Amino acid sequence: MSAAFTTLWTHDVCRELRRHRVGQRPPVAFSGVHQSLPSWTSVGIGDDVFALHVNRCVVYLVSRLRVVDKQRRDCCGPAPATWRDPAYPGHGAWAMLGAGGCGASPVHVEATPVRFDVAIPGDLLGALTWRNRRGEQSTLKYVVNGRLERSISLQNVRRLTDESAARLGALLESSPHPSRAA
Repeated sequence: MSAAFTTLWTHDVCRELRRHRVGQRPPVAFSGVHQSLPSWTSVGIGDDVFALHVNRCVVYLVSRLRVVDKQRRDCCGPAPATWRDPAYPGHGAWAMLGAGGCGASPVHVEATPVRFDVAIPGDLLGALTWRNRRGEQSTLKYVVNGRLERSISLQNVRRLTDESAARLGALLESSPHPSRAA
């Protein structure tokens, strides 16, 4: 059975996505070994990762990424011969997703188009639930009046409960087609 996770994309990442990639489907994301890049080690083939962005206390659902594989492929381009060479030249258009991160490794995905117009409603935001490896559940901290005051509890790749994953999936499916708004 597949699982679902969330990851928080930073303002820098989303700024670049807004400039060049709204409406496009990312073919790849990157996992890292350093805290500057989220680690996708707990995410398996077939799992979904909901990419989120927080802007002015509103949480946006940017894309749903279904993991296809976690290996370097021909599409990644040649491995760097020196430290000056790009790590994944074949994915230069999506490098903002972490290609240059410390210990970055590719995670090939089938994704929904990048968008910034699907705000997670406050009542859903307060009800979203994650489960840790011990099976303990938690909700977001710092949700005040349907707004997220601090994004610290969204950082890292975190596993959603099945119900929360279904609710985020339904929100994405029920939203009109992407626009350049937001």
